[in-house]
Amino acid sequence: METPLIGITVDNRDNSADSGRYESSIAYSRAVAEAGGVPVLLPHEPELATTYATTCDGLVLTGGVDPDTAAFGEPMHPKARPIDPRRQAFELALLDAAATRDLPVLGVCLGMQLMALRAGGRLHQYLPDVMEASEAHRDDRRHAIELRQTDSVLGQLIEAGCTVVSYHQQAVADAGSMRVVATAPDGVIEAIDDPSRRFWIGVQWHPERGGAGSLNRGLFERLIAACRLTSAAVLSRRA
Repeated sequence: METPLIGITVDNRDNSADSGRYESSIAYSRAVAEAGGVPVLLPHEPELATTYATTCDGLVLTGGVDPDTAAFGEPMHPKARPIDPRRQAFELALLDAAATRDLPVLGVCLGMQLMALRAGGRLHQYLPDVMEASEAHRDDRRHAIELRQTDSVLGQLIEAGCTVVSYHQQAVADAGSMRVVATAPDGVIEAIDDPSRRFWIGVQWHPERGGAGSLNRGLFERLIAACRLTSAAVLSRRA
């Protein structure tokens, strides 16, 4: 079977299109390749979102700064670090196109937050405002994770004692039409999914930085496995 093509969203250097440069952590591409996929970086072209979603077998929405919540009816926190508007428009258009195809999607950190907002959810825009233990989610620190939904894909990967790498100042407060799958010990939502879809998962931590454990490597492997079904469907249509 053809190796699945996995589109990976990129960031702007200095979080601004004015920089004239895109950038991407090598860890995302490497995690996809090691799991058996072909990583492809996706420039921010909202008008090409449908073409990207038709060409790719699955998507990884990567981390970054903070979503513009004003677009969802909630003013931005003064300490929020707003995402470049073209990147947000692109990733939301990409999610819409992926949903139409039931394309497998893994959202990481910012990617998860955009998935939740698109699903009608909302964010804690500055964690120190709502909890004293928010330092557990800063500076690539490791913390434990607690499973809430045993029937999820993550239910087969999260084991007692496993830890994840976090770095974020915002978190999902309400997952909207998606469901909460896992939390940190302090209650921060760490994973969400849509069980009506083949693979539609957002995680607040960074699995691409988490090492070769069953949870982090396994998450990319499950994404690729779901994408193989998409790849087979594409080949069937082309035949």
